[in-house]
Amino acid sequence: MIGKIKKFNFKSLLILITFALIITSYFFNNFTFIGVFTLFFLISLSATKVGLKIIKRLNLLQNIRTEGPANHYKKSYTPTMGGIFMITPFLFFLLIITVNVGSLKLFLSLLTIFGFFITGFLDDYLSIKKKENTGLKTKEKFFLQSIISIIFIILAYENDLINPLITVSESWGINMNIFILPISFLVLVGISNSVNLTDGLDGLAAGCSAIVFYGLGTEILMKDNQELIMFSILCYSMSGICLGFLKYNSYPAKIFMGDTGSLSIGAILASTALLTNSVFTLSIFSGIFILESLSVMIQVGFFKITKKLFHKGKRIFLMAPLHHHFELKGIKEEKIVENFWKINILLVILGIVLKINL
Repeated sequence: MIGKIKKFNFKSLLILITFALIITSYFFNNFTFIGVFTLFFLISLSATKVGLKIIKRLNLLQNIRTEGPANHYKKSYTPTMGGIFMITPFLFFLLIITVNVGSLKLFLSLLTIFGFFITGFLDDYLSIKKKENTGLKTKEKFFLQSIISIIFIILAYENDLINPLITVSESWGINMNIFILPISFLVLVGISNSVNLTDGLDGLAAGCSAIVFYGLGTEILMKDNQELIMFSILCYSMSGICLGFLKYNSYPAKIFMGDTGSLSIGAILASTALLTNSVFTLSIFSGIFILESLSVMIQVGFFKITKKLFHKGKRIFLMAPLHHHFELKGIKEEKIVENFWKINILLVILGIVLKINL
């Protein structure tokens, strides 16, 4: 079906995920899923529209990094920090559920996501205040992320909320024992920063996130565990939120989510996967995020090694993250985003097929 669509845009993605969720709701005989998705899509749509006006009034505008692609200068002074209007409704929803259900898992998830939300907010605010593309220094941001992640991991591990047996399928898994602690840290900080790095083209991070949240919500449902259904509902609500925001974030973007949105999205995905033992499947669903992050690590590592060996640093990619490499190759921004969305859809299908057949 995807191959017949000449232009796979926001509307195409919205129709595809909505249709997939209708099928999912019918299959599991629970139409709460499509209802929550629709509700939060509309909430996000309205909140972003109102938020756009507020951000313009407060003059919270994006600063473009000078070392980025030259054609990105036209994005200067685009309203940013849109993540506030994405994540705030979700946090309120999560708070209400946590108070009513009284679940420690949900409480830890709420605290962790809120911590990453504040970290992203500080980074965005300082960036705007300093009129530079960097707000918090890299070490400062990593320190805050690390503290929040360590608190989450220790509390979750001590209360047996993180399973050291990483489930690959119902029949087998990999027992990581005590190594689940550094793996959990890597997942939480790694996915959060990977989503952040992916947020470099209009609609790229928001679209991929909507796809991954649908996949993760469905994978959790397939576990057939009543205690985890609430996490599926949370994932579907975030899928709707990302699509509502995408309406204004797709090319040409009228608003950016900023670190407030991207760091929070990564934290929601990672904490949910850790608390539902869905780390293996999330690693497949998040292939685009991981690839973007790996391209930066490979580029930096190769540059440093060649500089030591040949006294002149060399690069593998024209620019990292990977989406900038394709931009400099002359591929249009909309086409790169479209292709990355399509790959992400295939990764979600792959992850679910593996879950069924392994």
